[in-house]
Amino acid sequence: MRFWDQQHSARAETRRLLLAFALAVLLLVAAVHGALVLAWWLMALLLPGHLPFPAGFLAANVGVSFLLILGGWWVETSNLRAGGVRLARRVGARELRPAVSHAEQRLANVVEELCIAAHMPRPQVMLLPRADAINAFAAGWDAQDAVLAVTQGALDYLTREELQGMVAHELSHLHEGDTRLKMRLAGMVFGLELVHNFGEEMREHAGLSWWFGTAIMLAGFAGWLAGRLLKAAVSRQREFLADARAVQWTRSKDGLGGVLRKVMAQCANTPPGYAENPDRMGLGHPSVQHMLLVEAGGAHGLERWLDSHPSLAERVRRIYGRSMAPLTPHPVSVAPEPAASHGGGGAPGAVPLAALVDPFARLP
Repeated sequence: MRFWDQQHSARAETRRLLLAFALAVLLLVAAVHGALVLAWWLMALLLPGHLPFPAGFLAANVGVSFLLILGGWWVETSNLRAGGVRLARRVGARELRPAVSHAEQRLANVVEELCIAAHMPRPQVMLLPRADAINAFAAGWDAQDAVLAVTQGALDYLTREELQGMVAHELSHLHEGDTRLKMRLAGMVFGLELVHNFGEEMREHAGLSWWFGTAIMLAGFAGWLAGRLLKAAVSRQREFLADARAVQWTRSKDGLGGVLRKVMAQCANTPPGYAENPDRMGLGHPSVQHMLLVEAGGAHGLERWLDSHPSLAERVRRIYGRSMAPLTPHPVSVAPEPAASHGGGGAPGAVPLAALVDPFARLP
């Protein structure tokens, strides 16, 4: 895997998509004004006499549009600042108990080792004890609020090397600021949706409000849909970047690659609707869907354009350079490990810190 090339490509594509997102916002504002101009002309054709545009027509249209978009962005972003740990608890996560579980001690050690090697602060590590599927997510607005939550299924079915790959992927999201970026984009999409909702509210009244409301609603819907498509595209690029970063940090294709292949096997054997059932799997909560290692459930057809994650087959192909078959997950026996020291030694089966995050190491 050419992880340097893939990281560069993902970052470049993200910049292009963010520029397109900004352009979409400006086009929406222009479209709202254009739609209102068209609505005014149509109304003028139906009424007798000359009907000039009112004073400040352009300024009012542009000002109200930006007020809705930026106001919605601020409100939604403020709501999302509730905290990574609080969000993790909301979906059923709890703090690790390494003193009573070898698997949880192993997870704590892996996180500690990778954070030291990557020169980044250690996030709060939590466990989703009722989630049998292999998955994880990272959340948080800044380093003080960062959390990394892992499912019980990941502890049960992943080897230490695979757990390192999963953790490295999630730490990459925190390292690159992806959680902040995704929350900002979610806020901006909410602002675009407010324009559509504002037009829909106006349509409920007769007369001029119906004309103008219809124009705003149609322009707002186009902007909201474009925003969702671009937000999903940005999210998919950040997943590719985190995959490449995980391979770089762990120097192992089979770490994260093995995780994704096991998830492929789990998905093939998962009954329909299982992933979306919040009673059996807290990862079905909409607040964490876009943050997961693997998106719960799956879309088909045109809905794939709105997916926040690339397909598992595509991610595996990028890691290995070719298609790979699913890997049937089996319960893993976890040997006891002492708590990791800041020197990084002592844990049986651990990859030495010197072997991690070596940008000049050649992958097998």
